Formats: sequence, C-alpha cells, structure tokens
Amino acid sequence: MKKLLVIFITFLLFSMLVSCSKQKDKTVELPGMLEVKLSVKPETGKVNQPITFEAKVTQGNKEVNDADEVIFEIWRAKDEKHEKIEIKNAKNGIYRLEKSFPQEGTYYFISHVTARDMHNMPKKEFVVGTPSEPEDPKAKDSMDNMNMDDQK
Repeated sequence: MKKLLVIFITFLLFSMLVSCSKQKDKTVELPGMLEVKLSVKPETGKVNQPITFEAKVTQGNKEVNDADEVIFEIWRAKDEKHEKIEIKNAKNGIYRLEKSFPQEGTYYFISHVTARDMHNMPKKEFVVGTPSEPEDPKAKDSMDNMNMDDQK
C-alpha cells in the first residue's frame, strides 16, 4: 500500500511539473501599437478645390477598419474655431475625407483615432493658396533650418 501511495504522489508531482513547464513555453503576444499615418493631397491646395485627407490606421502589420472613433480636426493657423468631422467608414485601414476651403492660408489637420483601447493623434500642416503665418513660427523656422542642414 505504501508503494502505491509513493507511486501515486510521484505521478501527481510529475504531472504538475509537466503542466507548469508547458505553461512557461506559451508566449503571450501583445498587440502592436496603434499607428496612424496622415496624408494630405495635394499638400498645397487651391481655394475652393477639394483636398483629400487620409489617416492610414494599422496595428502591427494589420489594417484597422473597426476603430471606435476617428475624428478629423481641421483649422486655419491662429483661428480659434476648429472644425471636427467624424469619419465612420474605412477601407483597407484608410479613413478619408474630401474638403475644400474658401480662404487661403496655412492650415492644420489632426486625426483623433481611438481603437483597441489605444489613442493616437498625429498632426500635419498644409497650405491652401498662399501660406499665412503659422501658429508657431519658431517651430517652422527650426524645421526649415533642419531641412537646410540636411541639404549641406
């Protein structure tokens, strides 16, 4: 009887060890970060001509067509009024809007994307007709200086 009990306990311990080692081998794959790449076409538009805004949303190497919320925020530099437009549908992970502008100037575009418990809000500058003074001239000057340094 003692031999049977020892064999049973040994078997039970062995089974638990094997079970624990199998669980250690399982790797939990975490989802990638929510990536949003903006494009504005053309980057220099014309008054009252449509401009296309796109936000390409991916997570890892997969397109995100089921974002909880995508809002495009667009405004003219130094204007307190920001227009917010909700985008509902995506195709191949691309959320798109076409819009025209009645006034020349420097504008900004931010996409507010919420998907899979993450939020991303990149910003892009674009121009309609003749540029106006940007919101932060120092930032623009530093960008121009960096570009000039790259050309040397």
